[in-house]
Amino acid sequence: MLTTDIIEQCKRNDRKAQLQLYNKYCDGMYYVAFRFLKDAYEAEEAMHEGFINAFSKLHQFTGEVTFGAWLKRIVINKSLDMIKAKRATIIPLNEEVMGKVDDDPQDWSIDDNVTVEHIKKTIAALPEKYEYPLMLFLIEGYDHQEIAEILNITEVASRTLVHRGKKKLQQQLKVNNYGTGY
Repeated sequence: MLTTDIIEQCKRNDRKAQLQLYNKYCDGMYYVAFRFLKDAYEAEEAMHEGFINAFSKLHQFTGEVTFGAWLKRIVINKSLDMIKAKRATIIPLNEEVMGKVDDDPQDWSIDDNVTVEHIKKTIAALPEKYEYPLMLFLIEGYDHQEIAEILNITEVASRTLVHRGKKKLQQQLKVNNYGTGY
């Protein structure tokens, strides 16, 4: 059965269709949440709450993007909400202090042994202000407008954080002997 047919049945509150949709996307959404939360229990909770939110707001799904992309955004937002709740204090970003981003780091020569997992672990070790924008940009594939909406920051702040995060990532990869060490 096509996903669009399943979604239509879910809109009519068909529990079997909801289970089908859940089974189709639960593993992928769990891993998305886990990349942010780094805790199996919290990732599962974020994934479940994401599905609950999605099913309750399914009437808002327009089909402009795939259902998976729509659901992924809900799960990411839920994960970020959980992180914010744990932190309890949010530091506002000041664009004037951060400055303007001109371009990306250019020298990305890294050793052939570097795996995606190495890069993900290195990103996770960066300061939180760089970790989430970089993860959304490099791993999840969001653009700066989407990152700005998800993190509730401006596009300029997103570009700045991604730019600086890339520099930090590059430095860290070289420090860890993954780079060419020019």
